[in-house]
Amino acid sequence: MFDFDQYLGFLAFLTILTIGFWLMIFLMTFVIPYWIFGSSMERFKEIKAERKAKRASMSSK
Repeated sequence: MFDFDQYLGFLAFLTILTIGFWLMIFLMTFVIPYWIFGSSMERFKEIKAERKAKRASMSSK
C-alpha cells in the first residue's frame, strides 16, 4: 500500500498537523486571552493615573 518514503511523509504530515492543532488550541485558550487581559489592565492603570494627575493639578491651582 505505502512505500517506506510515503509512510515517512505521511507520518511527518500527521506530526506537523498535530503540532499545529495543539499550538492553535494553546494560543486561543491561553496566550491571546492573557495578552488581551494584560493590555486592558495596563490601559486601565494608565487611565486611572491620568485621572489622578488631572485631579492633582486641579486641586493645586
